[in-house]
Amino acid sequence: MDICVDGIKIAYKFTGSGDTTAVILQGWGTSYPLYDVVAASISSKYRVLQFDLPGFGVSQEPPESWNVDQFTDFFLKLMEALEIKKAVLIGHSYGGRMIIKLAARDNIPFEIEKVVLIDSAGVMPKRSAGQKFRVFRYKCLKKILNFKPVYMMFSELIELWRSAQGSEDYRNASPVMKGCLVKAVNEDLTHLFEKNKFDTLLIWGDKDDATPLSDAKTMEKLMPSAGLAVIPGTGHFSFAENVPVFTGIMQAYFEI
Repeated sequence: MDICVDGIKIAYKFTGSGDTTAVILQGWGTSYPLYDVVAASISSKYRVLQFDLPGFGVSQEPPESWNVDQFTDFFLKLMEALEIKKAVLIGHSYGGRMIIKLAARDNIPFEIEKVVLIDSAGVMPKRSAGQKFRVFRYKCLKKILNFKPVYMMFSELIELWRSAQGSEDYRNASPVMKGCLVKAVNEDLTHLFEKNKFDTLLIWGDKDDATPLSDAKTMEKLMPSAGLAVIPGTGHFSFAENVPVFTGIMQAYFEI
């Protein structure tokens, strides 16, 4: 199904049934069908909403490069449009960033029953001396290559160099979404963790190299009502890499 919110067409679906809606906020660059296993784990007790954020999956892009707060503002408008007044919030990776932002706000226009953060983003990694040097070198090269006479002489080589920079997520993104990603990864949310007063389950893969287990332990320490469940042998998509264990954790937490 599709719904238009603020002129942006959003793809979504509902499964399951229940008085409370569980809403799944996706990770960067994913499509909502990836989270079918998450929905299936709790759909016997909750109505579950899956959707593609603007610029994700098949939903339309935002009109400009949004930061996390702008995506969160949009999410509130979507919840209003779908008339959801009470929700469980489940966020993977980037979706976790949004929930952390939302949980720190006052006067949320709907009731949050519980929160689940799966391999969530939010902690900015500390850069090594080598990484800092590479960033410095990149910025210097970028300034030189953006100099018009240089660009005109070597435009094809420069574009080839640009296309090879950054993470796979960054390289695969459109110009608008690249801007969104840069704004997200350069924002540390650690100072907001203590403001999340909601009952929170953290689910993590111990082999996660995108948002390492140390991030989860920081969240568990700083969030007042958080508990951590680790899925051994899994990475950043722990929910999909070991479905039986993930399902068991979810059903135990939600008493299904």
